[in-house]
Amino acid sequence: MRITLFMKKHLALAFLICCSFALGQTFKTDTIIDVGAYKSYFNYQLKEPLYVTYTLYKGGGDCDRKGFSFKKCGIISASGSDYAGSPYDKGHLANAEDFANDCEADEKTFCYYNCVPQTKKLNRGIWKKWETSIRDESQSKPLFIIAGNIYSTNKTLGKNNIGVPDYCYKIVLDSNTKEVMHCLLFPNDNSNSFTEIPLDELKTKLGYDLMP
Repeated sequence: MRITLFMKKHLALAFLICCSFALGQTFKTDTIIDVGAYKSYFNYQLKEPLYVTYTLYKGGGDCDRKGFSFKKCGIISASGSDYAGSPYDKGHLANAEDFANDCEADEKTFCYYNCVPQTKKLNRGIWKKWETSIRDESQSKPLFIIAGNIYSTNKTLGKNNIGVPDYCYKIVLDSNTKEVMHCLLFPNDNSNSFTEIPLDELKTKLGYDLMP
């Protein structure tokens, strides 16, 4: 079959689209916000974190979070109006319940530099279940957590055009041995599903480098 110039152009376009989906869009960490309890690797274009990192020591507690709500915390980021009337929750990357034994640290998880748009199905479903499971695992040993996002498309939300991730992920390591315990990929849709994949495979999809 003879391949015309028209077909070549469309094949090239299809290849680029596939590569973009496989590897994710390319972003970089513009600033690292260290609040003590966790670090946020923030991107100004997306107006949200690419990922966060923290060490989890026996997560859970009895902090009363009544009255806690998301706020800007001194950085250009999303706002409540971006989420108003949308199908997305304000999803924590560093989970609030993980810091419930320290109310000051817990309140710091309610900054928009720890927040991304997650579908209600994801945020209240399988993502939450894994947060609970990981917290249970932290009772026997400290864990190092990396939680972040993959952007395969150009979806945005609200007047601030904050990025909407196509996937969220969690990497869980034994804090002492650095052994990877879980590497979880969650579609940010209504499927309420996840896949456990090798860490090296996840890294090829990110579109940015994870810092030490």
